[in-house]
This record gives sequence, structure tokens and C-alpha cells, in this order.
Amino acid sequence: MSDRTMMRQVLLFILLLSLSSVFGQVAYSIPEEMSKGSLVGNIAQDLGLDVKRLKSGKARIYTEDNVDYIELNKERGVLLVKERIDRETLCGQATPCALHLQITLEDPIEFFTVTVEMNDINDNAPSFKKDEMKFRISESAVIGAKFVLERAMDLDVGVNGLQGYSLKPTDNFHLKLQKQQDGSKKVEIVLQKQLDREAREQLSLTLTASDGGDPQLTGTMRIEIAVLDANDNAPVFTQEVYKVNIMETAPKGTLLSTVSAVDADQGSNGKVSYSITNTLDDVPVMFQIDGENGVVALAGSLDYEKAQHYEIHVQASDDGGLTDSCKISVEVTDTNDNHPSINIMSKTNSISENSKPGTVVTIFNVQDPDSGQNGKVTCNIEEHVPFIMKATSKKFFSLITESELDREIASRYNITVTCSDEGVASLSSSVTLTLQISDVNDNAPVFESSSYEAYIVENNTPGLSIFTVRARDSDWNQNARVSYILEDSSVNGVAVSSYVSVSADSGVIHAVRSFDYEQIKDFHFRVKAQDGGSPPLSSNVTVKILIQDQNDNPPQVLYPVQTGGSLVAEMVPRSADVGYLVTKVVAVDVDSGQNAWLSYKLQKATDRALFEVGLQNGEIRTIRQVTDKDAVKQRLSVIVEDNGQPSRSATVIVNVVVADSFPEVLSEFTDFTQDKEYNDNLTFYLVLALAVVSFLFITCLVVIISVKIYRWRQSRIMFHSNLPVIPYYPPRYSDTLGTGTLQHVYNYEVCRTTDSRKSDCKFGGAGSQNVLIMNPSSTGTMQRIQSEKSILDEPDSPLEVRNV
Repeated sequence: MSDRTMMRQVLLFILLLSLSSVFGQVAYSIPEEMSKGSLVGNIAQDLGLDVKRLKSGKARIYTEDNVDYIELNKERGVLLVKERIDRETLCGQATPCALHLQITLEDPIEFFTVTVEMNDINDNAPSFKKDEMKFRISESAVIGAKFVLERAMDLDVGVNGLQGYSLKPTDNFHLKLQKQQDGSKKVEIVLQKQLDREAREQLSLTLTASDGGDPQLTGTMRIEIAVLDANDNAPVFTQEVYKVNIMETAPKGTLLSTVSAVDADQGSNGKVSYSITNTLDDVPVMFQIDGENGVVALAGSLDYEKAQHYEIHVQASDDGGLTDSCKISVEVTDTNDNHPSINIMSKTNSISENSKPGTVVTIFNVQDPDSGQNGKVTCNIEEHVPFIMKATSKKFFSLITESELDREIASRYNITVTCSDEGVASLSSSVTLTLQISDVNDNAPVFESSSYEAYIVENNTPGLSIFTVRARDSDWNQNARVSYILEDSSVNGVAVSSYVSVSADSGVIHAVRSFDYEQIKDFHFRVKAQDGGSPPLSSNVTVKILIQDQNDNPPQVLYPVQTGGSLVAEMVPRSADVGYLVTKVVAVDVDSGQNAWLSYKLQKATDRALFEVGLQNGEIRTIRQVTDKDAVKQRLSVIVEDNGQPSRSATVIVNVVVADSFPEVLSEFTDFTQDKEYNDNLTFYLVLALAVVSFLFITCLVVIISVKIYRWRQSRIMFHSNLPVIPYYPPRYSDTLGTGTLQHVYNYEVCRTTDSRKSDCKFGGAGSQNVLIMNPSSTGTMQRIQSEKSILDEPDSPLEVRNV
């Protein structure tokens, strides 16, 4: 039963259990073999349903046998024939024959049972299995002799089925029907008039079987009767027993003997035919006889081991049915035609390599069904294997070890055992045994190299595979399963396990951390390879890891120093000659090799025709004579690049003042600071965001602390004063906020007029006039001090001079 049928039956069962609406049952009767689309019945009308109800209720048909012979037309509300129905195919001889359908509706659920009975039509005529039957009847047959005829078959049932027989002509025979227990009828013809061969040698009768259908269908069979002459003499054999000897290897068709019988009758009554009458043995299969001349020949294959003697019973018959018999005695002679049969009684598929000599591996039982020397067997094995064959009894042999075994030399042996008999010619059989040598853990793992070196580029990703160490173990299975272990050691006082790890199964060495060439250039450790034997064996190897440099560090500018609070300017006199050394950009790169080779290029300049930068040394020199037309303020942007791939670079801003004296420099100082360029990059915004968040946090913290202090002071201060507190500063004070290189013990005296932006400055301690450091950040401090003391109206930046 298909899954779909089971699902339908389960669904019907659930519907029957949960059904709460109307049940109905309708039955129809239709003839078989109706054409496709024929009307079965108006199901909507017979069930009292509206056609619309069939559509809205999603009417469906289910059949128990899952064969869709009937379909539902929801548009018309009728049942139609979907496939041609053959009652004989559907039900055979069973009656009545019906299809059981179930119709279900939904919303609300309704269930109806429909039975469609298939009425038989007379579409099958009676038929006989044979078209003709032949009988040989002697003219001496007695009146009343019966001869059984074959019965006819009709697939239809009821009145359309087989109803009767008729026989024509009825001169010598009449028809007799005898009812059987199963309801069928036995059909016989009965001799009612003596036969006369001389008057008529051949009779032809016609047996007709007819059914009860309308129109009536019939089937016929011819009955041919040959009238035989009367026979009054039986055949007689010339010899009662014949004896024959034959080799078991004799081929098919070999002649054994010729038997002969004589009949005194004449004509057909005197013609003798021969046949073998053995029924309880295989003689009819092994031997054959020529029915006309009595020649007996071999028809099968003889086997001395199965049968050594045969008796053939031969019968001689004439055409009248009279017989005589004789016997042929056949003796089979043995030949060496059987190979020895090797049977393994006990077998060891595996043996340990440390087994002692003399260990039994396999026991054989050897059989040869031949007799005498043909059945005597000896066994041996091939040479150059550490095993020997030993006979334990007449038919049993043992395979034993002859010497010590070594699995690493030979892990498996294919041993061919050959057993031969002593017949002529000798026959032999062979069997090949596969013997596995089980391993003993007698070999330690061996690394492919005595030491290893591996390279890894710095700034690697943690977990990166660096190298693979491999060790081979000539043992097998668990004894050869190598595990890799990182031996405890330290690198610069740190455990080596924090640098690398080793995969126990594959020997892959992984980096645990990201390496920095500038911190560590190489280190070594030991890896142990250990097998899985018991006890385990192991060996060690040293692995050296070399860190390769990567261009991960940009050049660092040492001079000129780029400070956030001071502006550094190099002074060039207007009298400077061509090639005048303005300054030298000094940079270093902590990388190594070509990653640390630096080159200097002039990226931007106020006047590119005035200065040049040495490619290798970073020296900034004039390339022409300085003129009065040249701007006092010169801004150079120098880029320092390394030789890495890809290269990294750093940029330094060099401010150059073309002037012959410091006052001239000071006149341009304020504007110089205002021309400073800022790169609005990602760092600026990140710092700005951090500053805003920090400011908000500090502001909240200050407010909270202020409120706390205010409440505390409210309870303690007896009076309040709104006058500001004016701090006192001595006329001479130390500069503690500058970022220049002057010592903090230097003091400044500043004389300013109300509307003047310049003042006379007094400098303490003369320095080099080549470098000027201007600190705008000190201006704010100075302004607050002078404002509080009401000394100056406007602030000015202090000027510091330092040597390079």
C-alpha cells in the first residue's frame, strides 16, 4: 500500500471520528466496459445537494484501493467514468463486484458513501487451452471406455459464464459431464459403439463449449482419434542383462551398449520402440536411448565420487501397447579428476611482530575425494617467507612461523599454500592467505630535518601559520600516531608559549602574538615529537624563527623640532651666497635595510627657485643669490620618504626668515604666526571630539564641586564681598610658561605705548641669530598679568633666541 493511500485512509478515519453533520449512502449499478466519460449517476440529485454546495464544500472522492475509475464533475454534479472498467480485471470470478467511494464536503463537514456495482457483460467467449486433442484407441477397446477431455474456461460470471458442452458427431462416442466438488464439470467422451480400424482408421470430433449470454458465445476444440490395430504378440529382448564399464571422464555421447527386442506381429504391431523407464533416480538424465534402434549413450557427466554404479531399465513396446524389459548394469571407473579441496579450519588474520618462532598461524583441512594415489595429498608454501607448513595428521596441516618477524621490513605477507595429489597427472589447488603483522612500538619518531629555520614578517596576525614540522614513525597505527609538543623554555624572560604554539596533530607552528622586528629579531625553541605507543617514544628538534622587517615605521624627524607652542624659524641673511646652508633636516627610521633608507624632497615652498633640499643628506641650501625682492617669510615643506614597499613618509615645516637683523624679524612676527597652516585631518576631529567630551565631563564635575563648596561656605562666611581680588606681581618675574630654550631665570622688561604694536625688547644672554623661537602661547599669560597690573594695554609675544 502506497503512502498516499495510507494518508487518505487516515484522513477518512479522522473525518469519521470528528464528523458531526449528515451521513448519506447512494448505490449505482453500471455495466462494465463503459466508455470514458459515461454517466454513472447524478450524485447531487441523489444526495439532495445543490451543485453549488459541491463547489463551495470542495467535494472530493476517495477510494479504498486508490484506483480512480470514477470522477466527480462538480459543474454538473454527476459521477462519470474516468477510466474503462474491466470487471474481470477488477474482481476476477468474485461476485458481486463493486467500487466503494467516499465523498467528503467541507464547511460544514459532510460524508457520503457511494457504491458502484459493476455488472458483467458477455465480453468473453469460452475457450480451450488446446485447439486439438489426439487419442490413439485400439479397435479392441470395450464399449463404455471413457476418455477425459480438457475443460473450457470463461472469464465471465453468472449467466454469461460457461453453461454447457456439445459433441458432434456422436456415431461412436457420446458426451458425459460429471459435476465435481468445486462446482466445475468433468468432461468425458464414452465409447458407445465398437471401433473398426478396417472401416475407418481416423475419427474427427468437435467439442463445443457455450455460455448463456445474449448473444451466445462459443468455443470449440477438435478431437482427433486414431484407431489402432489389435495386437496379440509382445516384444521379447534377446538378453535380460547387459553389463558395461565406462571411465568417469567419458564425454557426453559415448556409446554404452545396444539392446534388441523382437515382435512376431506384422505391420505396426510388430514395430518395436525402446525407452528408459527409471523414475526414482537420475538415470534418465545421465543416459539416453534411441527409440528405434535401441542404442544407449551417455547423456550427462559421470562422477565416480557421486555414483560408482548405475542400473538402466529399458522397455520395448509395440504400437499396440505390449511391452518387455531388460537391464543394463553400468560400472564407473575412477580417474584423477578432482583437485584437492583446501578448507581453513582456524585462521589468524594478524600476528604480532614479536611472536616467537613456532607460533601457529593457520590450520588447514585438505580433502581429495579421489581414491588411492589420486586422493593422497601433500602441501607446501613458497620460499623466502618466514613460515613453514607442518603436517599434523593425514588430512590436517599447520602454517607456523619459522623465524622472527619485523613489521617495519614487511607489514603484510601474502602466503600461497599449494596442495597436490599423487595422481597421474597430478592435480593441485592453491589458497592465498593475507597475514597482517601487528605493530609493536619499537621505533621513535624521526624528524625530517635535524633543525628547522622559519621566517615570518613582523606585524603578523596572531594565529598565523608560520611553519610545519614533520616527524615520521615507521611503526603503525597508534604507535605511529605522532603528537607534537612545545617544550617549555623562555625567550627574553618570557615563556615561549606566549610567542608560538604547535598543533599537536599536524605539527603546524602558529604565531601567538604579533611580532615586532624592532623588539625581537629571532628566537628559537624545541619541539618534541611523541608517538602514541605504550610506553611512548619521542625525539626533539630545534626550530629557529627569524623575524623579517616590514616597513611599518615612518621616518621620524629629529630636527627641526616641530612643537605645538613655538614657531621655529631659520634666519638667512640677505647677503647669503648661492649654496648657503640654511639648515639640515635630520630624520631617522627605526626599520632596517632599505626600509630605513631615507630620501628628502622639497614638497612645497614659498619660492621654489630660492631653496633646494639634498636628496640624501636633507641639507637645505640656497640655489641663487638672495635679493631684496624676496619675501621675508619663507615657508618650506620637506617630505622625508623611506625606501620601503610601500614607502612611508613624514613631512616637516621649515620656516625661514630672510633678514639681516632681529628687529626686522620681529616686524613680521605677528603675521608669521597668523599664516600658519593647519591640516584638517581625521586626527584633528578625533582630538576635538575628545576635548568636547572631556570638557563636558569636567564642567559637570566642576559644577557639582562648586555647589558643594558654595553650600559649605554659606554656613561659614559671615559676610560677603563682591570686590575682585587683585593679585600682586613684582615688577620682575620669571617666565614659567614658555616653551623656548632659554632658562627660566631670564626676565623681561617690556615698554609699550598705548597704540603701539611694537616695543623695545631687551634680551638677556645673546645666542645664535640663525634660529628664532616664537611662542604665541606665552602671549596670553603675559596679557593676563599685564591686565591685572594695568601695566600694558596690549600683549606682545616674547621672543627667544637659541643655538642650534
